[in-house]
Amino acid sequence: MAFTLLLKGIMIGLLVSIPLGPIGVICIQRTINKGRLSGFFSGIGAASADTIFAAIAGFSLTFIINFIEEKQRILEVIGGIIIMLLGIKTFYTNPVNQLKRHKKKKNKLIEDFISVLLLTITNPFAIFLFVGMFAALGLAYNGENMVLSLITIGGVFLGGSIWWFTLSSLVNMFRDKFRLKQLLWINKIAGAVIFILGVLALVNVARTLFLKS
Repeated sequence: MAFTLLLKGIMIGLLVSIPLGPIGVICIQRTINKGRLSGFFSGIGAASADTIFAAIAGFSLTFIINFIEEKQRILEVIGGIIIMLLGIKTFYTNPVNQLKRHKKKKNKLIEDFISVLLLTITNPFAIFLFVGMFAALGLAYNGENMVLSLITIGGVFLGGSIWWFTLSSLVNMFRDKFRLKQLLWINKIAGAVIFILGVLALVNVARTLFLKS
């Protein structure tokens, strides 16, 4: 029973992590610019946020879910703006300076972790994705099975971690093939993609409000 729940949790963690959104782009960009550990720790930040969302969904914390529903548009706007700002910052980041700083300050992995954790937290609507997945897989919390629920949630973190380790490792295999000029263009392309994703999030909010009015 516990092993089955763990596998289901891992599957959920993989399913929510694999789609290549802004977090995936950030993970790839940081792996190329700063190394595999930077990309992996960035991904772990996302996996940690997803685990928090899974816990809220798994333990049916309705007061948090209701709050998110009430503040949905505000949170969507905040998240979209943050993604756009991150895109601009990435676009104008000089990879030469970034590499120099990385060599001088090797212990900045915690910053990579926290930055993506906070970015992912600004998209709390992932909670509803977890609610749907938990329901589809028959994973409902009840007071007698807290340990089993924790195993499932731990599986979500493990699944996400497996994906980010795999992605950062694959990208790192080709890292040495990139030259500084190519790194500059990678930053600009990644920044533009992240910025566009932020704009699309805001457009979606505007479209929803327009349809309601």
